Amino acid sequence: MKTSMPRFAPHTSLPEIIWHYLHRAIGVGVLLFLVLPIVVIIPLSFNANTFLIYPIHEFSLRWYHNLFTASEWLRAAKNSFIVSPFATFFATLLGTLAALGLNRATFKGKGILTGMLVSPMIVPVIVTAVGMYLLFARWGISGTYVGLVMSHTALAAPFVVVTVSATLSGFDYNYVRASLSLGASPTWTFFHITLPIIAPGVISGALFAFATSFDDVVMTLFVAGPTQGTLPLQMFTGIRENITPTIAALATILIAFASLLLLTAEWLRARSERRVRSQ
Repeated sequence: MKTSMPRFAPHTSLPEIIWHYLHRAIGVGVLLFLVLPIVVIIPLSFNANTFLIYPIHEFSLRWYHNLFTASEWLRAAKNSFIVSPFATFFATLLGTLAALGLNRATFKGKGILTGMLVSPMIVPVIVTAVGMYLLFARWGISGTYVGLVMSHTALAAPFVVVTVSATLSGFDYNYVRASLSLGASPTWTFFHITLPIIAPGVISGALFAFATSFDDVVMTLFVAGPTQGTLPLQMFTGIRENITPTIAALATILIAFASLLLLTAEWLRARSERRVRSQ
Protein backbone atom coordinates (compact mmCIF):
# COMPACT_ATOMS: atom_id res chain seq x y z
CA MET A 1 0.00 0.00 0.00
CA LYS A 2 1.52 3.29 -1.10
CA THR A 3 1.39 6.36 1.13
CA SER A 4 1.53 9.84 -0.33
CA MET A 5 4.50 11.80 0.97
CA PRO A 6 4.98 15.54 0.49
CA ARG A 7 7.30 16.41 -2.38
CA PHE A 8 10.02 18.94 -1.70
CA ALA A 9 12.18 20.85 -4.15
CA PRO A 10 15.64 19.34 -4.72
CA HIS A 11 17.39 22.09 -2.77
CA THR A 12 14.95 22.32 0.12
CA SER A 13 16.85 22.93 3.33
CA LEU A 14 16.33 21.01 6.56
CA PRO A 15 14.83 24.05 8.41
CA GLU A 16 12.26 24.45 5.62
CA ILE A 17 11.27 20.78 5.89
CA ILE A 18 11.00 21.09 9.68
CA TRP A 19 8.86 24.22 9.33
CA HIS A 20 6.61 22.40 6.83
CA TYR A 21 5.75 19.69 9.35
CA LEU A 22 5.71 22.12 12.29
CA HIS A 23 3.26 24.35 10.44
CA ARG A 24 0.91 21.39 9.91
CA ALA A 25 1.27 20.29 13.53
CA ILE A 26 0.39 23.79 14.75
CA GLY A 27 -2.65 23.85 12.47
CA VAL A 28 -3.86 20.49 13.80
CA GLY A 29 -3.24 21.64 17.37
CA VAL A 30 -5.27 24.84 16.91
CA LEU A 31 -8.08 22.85 15.26
CA LEU A 32 -8.20 20.39 18.16
CA PHE A 33 -8.12 23.26 20.68
CA LEU A 34 -11.18 24.81 19.02
CA VAL A 35 -13.15 21.65 18.26
CA LEU A 36 -12.59 19.38 21.28
CA PRO A 37 -14.56 21.53 23.79
CA ILE A 38 -17.49 21.36 21.36
CA VAL A 39 -17.20 17.66 20.53
CA VAL A 40 -16.80 16.60 24.17
CA ILE A 41 -20.38 17.67 24.93
CA ILE A 42 -21.91 15.28 22.38
CA PRO A 43 -21.39 11.98 24.32
CA LEU A 44 -22.80 13.64 27.44
CA SER A 45 -26.15 14.07 25.69
CA PHE A 46 -26.48 10.26 25.61
CA ASN A 47 -25.59 9.83 29.29
CA ALA A 48 -28.25 8.07 31.38
CA ASN A 49 -26.97 9.86 34.49
CA THR A 50 -28.66 13.06 35.65
CA PHE A 51 -25.31 14.88 35.87
CA LEU A 52 -22.86 16.01 33.21
CA ILE A 53 -20.00 13.74 34.25
CA TYR A 54 -17.41 11.42 32.73
CA PRO A 55 -16.94 8.47 32.49
CA ILE A 56 -20.30 7.46 31.03
CA HIS A 57 -21.48 4.14 32.47
CA GLU A 58 -24.80 3.86 30.66
CA PHE A 59 -26.17 5.39 27.47
CA SER A 60 -29.74 6.56 27.01
CA LEU A 61 -31.95 8.79 24.85
CA ARG A 62 -33.97 10.01 27.82
CA TRP A 63 -32.68 13.58 27.53
CA TYR A 64 -33.65 13.82 23.87
CA HIS A 65 -37.10 12.54 24.88
CA ASN A 66 -37.26 15.19 27.60
CA LEU A 67 -36.20 17.85 25.09
CA PHE A 68 -39.08 17.01 22.74
CA THR A 69 -41.72 16.56 25.45
CA ALA A 70 -41.05 19.15 28.20
CA SER A 71 -43.33 22.17 27.89
CA GLU A 72 -40.64 24.78 28.56
CA TRP A 73 -38.40 23.42 25.79
CA LEU A 74 -41.28 23.13 23.34
CA ARG A 75 -42.34 26.72 24.07
CA ALA A 76 -38.77 27.93 23.57
CA ALA A 77 -38.49 26.01 20.29
CA LYS A 78 -41.77 27.52 19.07
CA ASN A 79 -40.53 31.02 19.87
CA SER A 80 -37.21 30.42 18.11
CA PHE A 81 -38.91 29.16 14.97
CA ILE A 82 -41.29 32.11 14.99
CA VAL A 83 -38.72 34.86 15.53
CA SER A 84 -35.71 33.61 13.54
CA PRO A 85 -37.43 33.06 10.14
CA PHE A 86 -39.11 36.48 10.27
CA ALA A 87 -35.86 38.16 11.37
CA THR A 88 -33.99 36.34 8.60
CA PHE A 89 -36.51 37.45 5.98
CA PHE A 90 -36.40 41.13 6.95
CA ALA A 91 -32.62 41.11 7.47
CA THR A 92 -32.08 39.54 4.04
CA LEU A 93 -34.45 41.99 2.36
CA LEU A 94 -33.04 45.11 4.01
CA GLY A 95 -29.42 43.96 3.88
CA THR A 96 -29.60 43.12 0.17
CA LEU A 97 -31.20 46.45 -0.70
CA ALA A 98 -28.62 48.31 1.41
CA ALA A 99 -25.73 46.46 -0.26
CA LEU A 100 -27.11 47.20 -3.74
CA GLY A 101 -27.52 50.87 -2.92
CA LEU A 102 -24.06 51.23 -1.40
CA ASN A 103 -22.44 49.37 -4.28
CA ARG A 104 -23.95 51.57 -6.99
CA ALA A 105 -23.95 54.94 -5.23
CA THR A 106 -21.01 57.30 -4.81
CA PHE A 107 -21.51 60.12 -2.34
CA LYS A 108 -19.78 61.93 0.45
CA GLY A 109 -19.98 60.07 3.76
CA LYS A 110 -20.53 56.67 2.16
CA GLY A 111 -17.90 55.11 4.43
CA ILE A 112 -19.58 56.53 7.54
CA LEU A 113 -22.96 55.19 6.44
CA THR A 114 -21.47 51.77 5.73
CA GLY A 115 -19.86 51.76 9.16
CA MET A 116 -23.18 52.62 10.79
CA LEU A 117 -24.92 49.78 8.93
CA VAL A 118 -22.41 47.16 10.06
CA SER A 119 -21.92 48.63 13.55
CA PRO A 120 -24.04 45.91 15.26
CA MET A 121 -21.25 43.47 14.28
CA ILE A 122 -18.67 45.63 16.09
CA VAL A 123 -20.48 47.22 19.03
CA PRO A 124 -20.89 44.87 22.03
CA VAL A 125 -24.29 43.20 21.88
CA ILE A 126 -25.21 44.30 25.40
CA VAL A 127 -24.86 47.96 24.38
CA THR A 128 -27.21 47.42 21.42
CA ALA A 129 -29.57 45.41 23.64
CA VAL A 130 -29.83 48.17 26.25
CA GLY A 131 -30.50 50.75 23.54
CA MET A 132 -33.16 48.52 21.96
CA TYR A 133 -34.83 47.96 25.32
CA LEU A 134 -35.02 51.69 26.12
CA LEU A 135 -36.30 52.53 22.63
CA PHE A 136 -38.87 49.73 22.48
CA ALA A 137 -40.09 50.50 25.99
CA ARG A 138 -40.79 54.06 24.85
CA TRP A 139 -42.61 52.75 21.75
CA GLY A 140 -44.57 50.20 23.77
CA ILE A 141 -43.32 47.13 21.85
CA SER A 142 -40.92 45.78 24.46
CA GLY A 143 -41.93 42.25 25.41
CA THR A 144 -43.69 41.62 22.08
CA TYR A 145 -42.85 39.46 19.08
CA VAL A 146 -42.67 42.59 16.95
CA GLY A 147 -39.95 44.08 19.13
CA LEU A 148 -38.06 40.78 19.28
CA VAL A 149 -38.12 40.37 15.50
CA MET A 150 -37.00 43.97 14.98
CA SER A 151 -34.10 43.61 17.40
CA HIS A 152 -32.93 40.35 15.82
CA THR A 153 -33.24 41.94 12.38
CA ALA A 154 -30.93 44.76 13.47
CA LEU A 155 -28.37 42.20 14.65
CA ALA A 156 -28.56 40.01 11.56
CA ALA A 157 -28.81 42.55 8.72
CA PRO A 158 -25.09 43.55 8.79
CA PHE A 159 -24.09 39.99 7.91
CA VAL A 160 -26.26 40.19 4.80
CA VAL A 161 -24.80 43.58 3.88
CA VAL A 162 -21.25 42.22 4.10
CA THR A 163 -21.84 39.00 2.14
CA VAL A 164 -23.92 40.62 -0.60
CA SER A 165 -21.42 43.49 -0.91
CA ALA A 166 -18.61 40.96 -1.36
CA THR A 167 -20.60 39.26 -4.13
CA LEU A 168 -21.35 42.57 -5.83
CA SER A 169 -17.65 43.48 -5.91
CA GLY A 170 -17.24 41.19 -8.93
CA PHE A 171 -20.62 41.91 -10.49
CA ASP A 172 -20.60 43.08 -14.13
CA TYR A 173 -23.21 45.81 -14.54
CA ASN A 174 -23.02 45.49 -18.31
CA TYR A 175 -25.63 42.74 -17.95
CA VAL A 176 -28.00 45.24 -16.33
CA ARG A 177 -27.30 47.90 -18.95
CA ALA A 178 -27.89 45.40 -21.76
CA SER A 179 -31.19 44.30 -20.24
CA LEU A 180 -32.41 47.87 -19.80
CA SER A 181 -31.30 48.85 -23.29
CA LEU A 182 -33.40 46.02 -24.71
CA GLY A 183 -36.54 47.40 -23.09
CA ALA A 184 -36.73 45.37 -19.87
CA SER A 185 -38.03 47.13 -16.77
CA PRO A 186 -35.76 47.65 -13.75
CA THR A 187 -37.90 45.24 -11.72
CA TRP A 188 -37.69 42.49 -14.37
CA THR A 189 -33.95 43.10 -14.70
CA PHE A 190 -33.41 42.77 -10.97
CA PHE A 191 -35.32 39.50 -10.56
CA HIS A 192 -34.09 37.86 -13.79
CA ILE A 193 -30.54 39.24 -14.14
CA THR A 194 -29.14 40.71 -10.93
CA LEU A 195 -30.69 38.44 -8.32
CA PRO A 196 -29.73 35.09 -9.95
CA ILE A 197 -26.09 36.23 -10.21
CA ILE A 198 -25.82 37.46 -6.61
CA ALA A 199 -28.00 34.65 -5.24
CA PRO A 200 -25.07 32.78 -3.58
CA GLY A 201 -24.19 35.90 -1.57
CA VAL A 202 -27.82 36.53 -0.65
CA ILE A 203 -28.34 32.93 0.47
CA SER A 204 -25.07 32.93 2.43
CA GLY A 205 -26.10 36.16 4.13
CA ALA A 206 -29.51 34.70 4.94
CA LEU A 207 -27.86 31.64 6.51
CA PHE A 208 -25.60 33.82 8.68
CA ALA A 209 -28.58 36.01 9.58
CA PHE A 210 -30.60 32.99 10.65
CA ALA A 211 -27.73 31.63 12.73
CA THR A 212 -27.22 35.04 14.37
CA SER A 213 -30.88 35.34 15.28
CA PHE A 214 -31.24 31.72 16.36
CA ASP A 215 -28.17 31.85 18.66
CA ASP A 216 -28.86 35.21 20.29
CA VAL A 217 -29.19 35.33 24.07
CA VAL A 218 -28.35 38.87 25.19
CA MET A 219 -30.81 40.72 22.96
CA THR A 220 -33.58 38.26 23.76
CA LEU A 221 -32.85 38.61 27.47
CA PHE A 222 -33.51 42.37 27.29
CA VAL A 223 -36.31 42.57 24.74
CA ALA A 224 -38.35 39.34 25.10
CA GLY A 225 -41.34 39.00 27.40
CA PRO A 226 -41.79 36.28 30.05
CA THR A 227 -43.27 33.78 27.59
CA GLN A 228 -41.08 34.64 24.58
CA GLY A 229 -37.82 33.01 25.61
CA THR A 230 -35.98 31.27 22.77
CA LEU A 231 -33.95 28.05 22.89
CA PRO A 232 -30.60 29.75 23.66
CA LEU A 233 -32.24 31.77 26.44
CA GLN A 234 -33.81 28.60 27.84
CA MET A 235 -30.36 26.98 27.80
CA PHE A 236 -28.91 29.98 29.62
CA THR A 237 -31.65 29.80 32.23
CA GLY A 238 -31.15 26.05 32.64
CA ILE A 239 -27.39 26.42 33.13
CA ARG A 240 -27.96 29.13 35.73
CA GLU A 241 -30.68 27.32 37.68
CA ASN A 242 -30.50 23.56 37.07
CA ILE A 243 -27.94 21.92 34.79
CA THR A 244 -29.28 18.75 33.16
CA PRO A 245 -28.09 16.70 30.16
CA THR A 246 -31.12 18.05 28.28
CA ILE A 247 -28.95 21.09 27.60
CA ALA A 248 -26.28 18.77 26.17
CA ALA A 249 -28.90 17.14 23.93
CA LEU A 250 -30.01 20.50 22.57
CA ALA A 251 -26.38 21.60 22.18
CA THR A 252 -25.68 18.48 20.09
CA ILE A 253 -28.60 19.26 17.79
CA LEU A 254 -27.47 22.89 17.47
CA ILE A 255 -23.90 21.77 16.68
CA ALA A 256 -25.20 19.57 13.86
CA PHE A 257 -27.45 22.39 12.64
CA ALA A 258 -24.65 24.97 12.69
CA SER A 259 -22.30 22.58 10.90
CA LEU A 260 -24.91 22.09 8.18
CA LEU A 261 -25.25 25.87 7.79
CA LEU A 262 -21.48 26.33 7.51
CA LEU A 263 -21.15 23.53 4.95
CA THR A 264 -23.96 25.07 2.92
CA ALA A 265 -22.35 28.52 3.05
CA GLU A 266 -18.99 27.05 2.00
CA TRP A 267 -20.62 25.17 -0.89
CA LEU A 268 -22.29 28.37 -2.06
CA ARG A 269 -18.99 30.28 -1.82
CA ALA A 270 -17.16 27.65 -3.87
CA ARG A 271 -19.99 27.59 -6.41
CA SER A 272 -19.86 31.37 -6.72
CA GLU A 273 -16.08 31.31 -7.26
CA ARG A 274 -16.40 28.68 -9.97
CA ARG A 275 -19.05 30.79 -11.70
CA VAL A 276 -16.82 33.90 -11.57
CA ARG A 277 -13.84 32.00 -12.98
CA SER A 278 -15.93 30.58 -15.81
CA GLN A 279 -17.09 34.04 -16.94
